[in-house]
Amino acid sequence: MPERSSPAPVDADGTGAVRYSERLWVPIYWWPIAFGITLLLAAEIDMGIRAVPSWLPYLLLLPVPTWVLVWLSRLRVEVVAPRDGTAELMVGRAHLPVDVIARTAAVPASAKSAALGRQLDPAAYVQHRAWIRQLVLVVLDDPDDPTPYWLVSTRRPERLLEALADAGTPR
Repeated sequence: MPERSSPAPVDADGTGAVRYSERLWVPIYWWPIAFGITLLLAAEIDMGIRAVPSWLPYLLLLPVPTWVLVWLSRLRVEVVAPRDGTAELMVGRAHLPVDVIARTAAVPASAKSAALGRQLDPAAYVQHRAWIRQLVLVVLDDPDDPTPYWLVSTRRPERLLEALADAGTPR
């Protein structure tokens, strides 16, 4: 599936400009693998249950991999600047005003396992997708929030960091 990682004129509800938008699609090679497994399962059901019409397992099971892969690809990472002037980092349903961001950094693929393993703070907000190699670290400076930082998967960490910098966060 194509991925949108470029600025768009306005966000979904029409309240402001989108500085960065990316949907974290699963890799393209997952699609034929998922459909192949589904076809094998449908053929096995077809051969195993003679009372069922031969086309029924295929009809019922073929929408399943599409639903699963689209569901796995539902996460969207955006930097939105509403008209009221307070920009936000939006990761899925979570919103973070940029004025509470102390600093940001890209986490390369070589440091990903350490960032998600022994160095991970249990209070951190993590939106990780295993098929994406890079992460962005967003350190918070909000005394009212117990979350020390966010770790977010992204295919283009430099563009996301640029969008956050344009929205007023330090790097």
